[in-house]
Amino acid sequence: MKKYQYNIIGVMSGTSLDGIDLAYVTFYCEGDKWSFEVHCTDTVSYSSQWKEQLKNAIKLDSKQIEVLDERYTVHLATVINQFIKDNSLDNIDAVCSHGHTIFHKPELGYTLQIGNMSVLADLLHQKVVCDFRVQDVLLGGQGAPLVPIGDRLLFSDYAACLNLGGFANVSFENKLGYRLAYDICPVNTLLNEQVSKLGLEYDDKGALATKGQVNVELLAELNALDFYTLSAPKSLGVEFVNTYVQPILNKYTLSVEDFLATLVEHIAVQIAQGIGVEGTEQVLVTGGGAKNDYLIERIKTYAPSIVFDRPIDVIIDFKEAIVFGLLGVLKLRDDVNVLASVTGAKYDHSSGKVYDYFAKNY
Repeated sequence: MKKYQYNIIGVMSGTSLDGIDLAYVTFYCEGDKWSFEVHCTDTVSYSSQWKEQLKNAIKLDSKQIEVLDERYTVHLATVINQFIKDNSLDNIDAVCSHGHTIFHKPELGYTLQIGNMSVLADLLHQKVVCDFRVQDVLLGGQGAPLVPIGDRLLFSDYAACLNLGGFANVSFENKLGYRLAYDICPVNTLLNEQVSKLGLEYDDKGALATKGQVNVELLAELNALDFYTLSAPKSLGVEFVNTYVQPILNKYTLSVEDFLATLVEHIAVQIAQGIGVEGTEQVLVTGGGAKNDYLIERIKTYAPSIVFDRPIDVIIDFKEAIVFGLLGVLKLRDDVNVLASVTGAKYDHSSGKVYDYFAKNY
């Protein structure tokens, strides 16, 4: 029998390596209408050692990745247990966790998110819903983006939802009523890499980028990347940055500020071209990049008629953790949580694995 109220911990670790986002949320279902209430949140930053390990994991062999997966699962459990303790949480229906992406090559038929091992349920003594992407790839889909089901059910007042995280992705309903979504371009994956040269985590409000000069040659090369001409569904991973973007950047000797200015301009151009809506529509903007005032200003320059709405911080910062909590709820209900119109899979489906605290997978 399906419930109509769920107390969930949603957990998300993004490609920008900002940290592990956690949100304790109650979801309510009335008929086909969903709503939610966020009770508490936290972001637990990665240590410099974890950042290096996760960043370089793509270079590891299969055995080394197995070891990393085991260690990361223990780390994830420690972080979640501390969140439960700090907030005195004792009424939890499930922990719904994305894990951390190491490989994402849907065109080759595989994707890997570590931290999705059954032992996570044992370590937490909680029901766990996780590993949401693999099934979609096996069904011929991109395995991404998965957040659009949350956009449809929780944020339908907006013409589109734009997330500016490690990568930019957009979600919207087309004229036929199908939800469409796709990755647009790298964002914080590129910007944070540049400011790390200065020992910084991120470019606060885009202040450093405002001091730089756009390099028109570099901008032209970036805008000419083949990915931007592909039709949806399409998705991006760190492999795209390492294989196609970084070699271009390596050809140029620029200041951090000039790199940032050029990358922001590139991101703004691609988002304006790829956002999928026109006219005076309202677009919800979330993710770390939503706090980059200069980036938002440059996007508006190329899409002046669109109203970009930056909501309260808890939605900007924790939307993906909230939505992965919802994906887990939908899986528990055996409801559709992945849309074929978004990922290109053979059909809509209910994706993910469920582990009870005695580590039974079903």
